[in-house]
Amino acid sequence: HRVVEIASNDGYLLRPFQARGVGVLGIEPAANVAAVAIERGVPTEVQFFGRDCATDLRRRHGSFDLLLANNVLAHVADLTGFVAGIRTMLADTGTAVCEFPYVGDLLASGAFDTIYHEHLCYFSLTAVQRLFAANGLYVVDVERLARHGGSLRVFASPRRPIRPSAAVLAMLHDEASAGLGSPEVYRSLGEAIDRTATALQHELRSLRAAGKTVAAYGASAKGSTLMMACGITSEQLAFVADRSPHKQGRCTPGNHVPIVPTSEILRRQPDVLLLLTWNFADEIL
Repeated sequence: HRVVEIASNDGYLLRPFQARGVGVLGIEPAANVAAVAIERGVPTEVQFFGRDCATDLRRRHGSFDLLLANNVLAHVADLTGFVAGIRTMLADTGTAVCEFPYVGDLLASGAFDTIYHEHLCYFSLTAVQRLFAANGLYVVDVERLARHGGSLRVFASPRRPIRPSAAVLAMLHDEASAGLGSPEVYRSLGEAIDRTATALQHELRSLRAAGKTVAAYGASAKGSTLMMACGITSEQLAFVADRSPHKQGRCTPGNHVPIVPTSEILRRQPDVLLLLTWNFADEIL
């Protein structure tokens, strides 16, 4: 068996396969990250994946039994070319496993801050099933994941199943019942965003009027979306604390709140912390 991963980063997911003697190939467009994988012995092609890339790789490397694509489908502009490329890379008996943020969870939770830079699409299973089928792939199973505020892991095959799994059938039914194909549910999300922004601004103004100092934790992409959507300014936040040394000493985009080490929380003792990285709440608290 052979495994290929799209957006393979530094090869960390492929290395356990290698350790078991499975042939692997990574596809990673960032040359500096791909170089790390190659140094670690993970064969990696430095390319953006799509139809033409897949045709070239299939000619040079042959087909693969398992294709992995974690948190890359949401970034793709040419969805048809990307999924057609997946079909090209797979053996006729192969399986593709793709993970991506789930629009159903986004709508249910109102977690609009998970909509951010480089994410072009948020998928329902209904949409993915149609996209895959149009390019010779059939969804055979699905799992729900907690990551990124709610994600799907979809299993697809070039072989049309006699019947998809019970999980697939149940989710398609639930999506139809929830009206995920209707514009109304997306308009209601917009209204929920407005309510959240109004409530958060009211809370911040009240805290400031009471003489409280407010800071934030986590200079994350979702945090930037939240602050911009809610109109949060540098006058309302003293600082944003973050563990990453690559972010410390810089400012948040748009509102220019200084980013500082987490040690500043204990040193400066703000009255209130706005948690921007709520998906890691348990660990942070």
